[in-house]
Amino acid sequence: MSGFITGEFRTQATLFPKQLDDYASEDNATRVIDVFIDGIDLSAMGFKTTSAATGRPGYHSESMLKLYVHGYLNRIQSSHRLEREAGRNVELMWLLGRLAPDFKTIADFRKDNTQAIKLVCREFVIICRKLNLFSELNVDKLTAVADRGYYSGEEIKSCGEANIEVYLPKSETSNNQAKGLFGKRDFIYKPEDDEYECPAGERAIFRYISQERGKSIRRYWYSACVNCKMKPQCTTGVQRRISRWEHEAVLDDLENRLNQAPEMMKARRETVEHPFGTLKLWMGYTHFQMRTLERGNTEINGHKTRT
Repeated sequence: MSGFITGEFRTQATLFPKQLDDYASEDNATRVIDVFIDGIDLSAMGFKTTSAATGRPGYHSESMLKLYVHGYLNRIQSSHRLEREAGRNVELMWLLGRLAPDFKTIADFRKDNTQAIKLVCREFVIICRKLNLFSELNVDKLTAVADRGYYSGEEIKSCGEANIEVYLPKSETSNNQAKGLFGKRDFIYKPEDDEYECPAGERAIFRYISQERGKSIRRYWYSACVNCKMKPQCTTGVQRRISRWEHEAVLDDLENRLNQAPEMMKARRETVEHPFGTLKLWMGYTHFQMRTLERGNTEINGHKTRT
């Protein structure tokens, strides 16, 4: 092999081996994982941090969590693959101090700490965003177009806060419309007065706030509905009551935006839907490692650490 770069002889002894710390450069992402997990209160997040009084000592949650996060950052989800990587990957050797837990221990840790792992992954993503580690996208605003089946007030609000412009038609689930009565869209909200104008031209005024599934809902109605000629078209009750979510202005903005750009939904109807396939490709594998919705959600949170 004369004239080529050659490696060392495998049988050659090394008198002064490198330190383990030399295998992770100063800008290596593994060091970010190490510092991050060392700095969080694992017990407060629900991890077990005390050893058993009897029996063989187990691995500390800190070490197992570092292995787990490193795996998802590098598209390594399988507990068997993580076991192999711990014994041959120099970055993991550095991160774990040459610990090499077996696949059963790795799988049990993930299964037994689903909620706590989700909290850690969420915190990791938040810190990365604060440090501007996701800036490679280099965009000021993203646009998302979806079907009405994905309509969720909280998700739409979150998209706005993340500077994502959403185009999404509202789901038609009104029982009144099914009965042939006026729907909510027939009542026009007047933000300057915090009132609704009904089809008869009267005003439904604000009455009180109630809590439903963690949401603050404002209630409105007009006191003289009983005497209205249009009441048979409006309600079968004493008054037609209108509900408004405290952040419904976000949904109003969405409807106005969609009315101004109806071609967005036309393009959506002409696009083949493949979100689940895209997610699997992004995750780098074809199946989840754990069963049940809760544990599958834990895996999804793991993948978010490398978005």
